Amino acid sequence: MRRYDLDWLRVIVFGLLIFYHVGMFFVAPDWEWHIKNNITYEWIKYPMKFLNQWRLPILFVISGMGTSYALAKRSGAQFAFERTKRLLIPLVFGMLVIVPPQVYIEKLSKGLIKGSYFDFWPSQAFIGKYPQGNLSWHHLWFLPYLLLFSLVLIPVFLYLRKHPNHWLLKATARMCQTRLGLYWFVLPLYLIEAFIEPFFEVTHALVGDWFAIINYITLFFIGFLLISVKDVFWSAVEKNRSLYLKSGIVGFTLFLLITSLYEDGYVRHFTEALITVATFWSWILTLFGYASKHLNKPSRTLAYCNRAVYPFYILHQTVTVVLAYFIKNMPWSFFCKFSLLSLGTFFISWFIYEFLIRRWKAVRPFFGLQ
Repeated sequence: MRRYDLDWLRVIVFGLLIFYHVGMFFVAPDWEWHIKNNITYEWIKYPMKFLNQWRLPILFVISGMGTSYALAKRSGAQFAFERTKRLLIPLVFGMLVIVPPQVYIEKLSKGLIKGSYFDFWPSQAFIGKYPQGNLSWHHLWFLPYLLLFSLVLIPVFLYLRKHPNHWLLKATARMCQTRLGLYWFVLPLYLIEAFIEPFFEVTHALVGDWFAIINYITLFFIGFLLISVKDVFWSAVEKNRSLYLKSGIVGFTLFLLITSLYEDGYVRHFTEALITVATFWSWILTLFGYASKHLNKPSRTLAYCNRAVYPFYILHQTVTVVLAYFIKNMPWSFFCKFSLLSLGTFFISWFIYEFLIRRWKAVRPFFGLQ
C-alpha cells in the first residue's frame, strides 16, 4: 500500500534544500560555497546546523524505503535497469548542461576566468576535475551514491524479500514494540561516526569518500528494514512521536552546548558523535511519526509535487547560483535578498518544469521522469 506520508516527506525535505542552499550564500565564509553575498552572517549557522543534522540522513532512509516498493514490482535485473536509467541519465545530463553554469559563475566571481558563458561552455567546461578543473557533479552528488547503493544491495534486498522471517526483520519488528527500541539503530551509526568519520573527510567525490559511503549506505539499508516490517514500524513512530520530538530538542541543545563550550579532543569527539547520531535519529523518527499521523493521505497537490520534486532538485542550485551572482553586491537587507533568492529559485524552477520539462516528452528522461 502506498505511503503518502513518505511522498510528502520527500517533497518537504527536497523543498528545504532550496532554503538551505540559499542560506549557504549568506552564511559565514568558513562554510564554503560556490558564491557568497557581500555581507555574511554568523547567526545563520544555527538553523543550518539543525537542518544539516538530519536532512541528508532522512533522504537516504526514505530512498531505502522506496527501494522496497520498487523491488516489490520488479525482478533484480528490471530494478537495476530502471534505477540506472532514472539516476544515470539525469546525472550525465546534469554534468553536461545543468552544473556548468554554476562552475562558470563561481570562477567568474573569483576572477579565475573571463568572457561570456559561451566562451566557457563547451570549450572549457569539461577540462579537468573541479575545483582545479571545471568538470563536476556539484549538488547532483546524491545521484551516483544512490545508484551505487541501489545496485550493490540488490542481492541482499532480494534475499530478505524471499525470507520474510529472517532474523534481521524479526529483530527490527521487536525494536518497534518498545518506546526506545528503535534507538538500537543508533549503535551502528554511532560506531561509524565515532571511528570512521575522523579518518575520511566528506568530499562527495564518491572515490575515497568512505565515511559518507558507509554512513549513507547504512541509513539506506535501515530504511529498507523499517519499511519491510510495515505497520509495526508506522504504529511505533506514530505512538511515540512526542517522545522522539522531546529527545530531538534536548539532543540538539546538548549538541550546541558541547560544540560551543568544549575544545576538540577525544572526550568531545566521542560525546559529540553520540549526541549527533542520537539527535538526528530522533528527528528522523519524529518526522516519520508526525507525517504518519497527519500526512498519509492522497491529494492533487501531492501528486503534482511528487512528479515535480526530482526536476526541482536537479535545477534549483543552478538557478540559485545564477541569481545570487546578480544580487550579491546589491545594498539590500538580508531579508530582501533571502526572500528574492528563495522565491526566484522556486518560481524559475517551477516555470522550467511546468512549461518545458512536464510538457515535452523528449526532455522528461533527462530529469528522471518517464
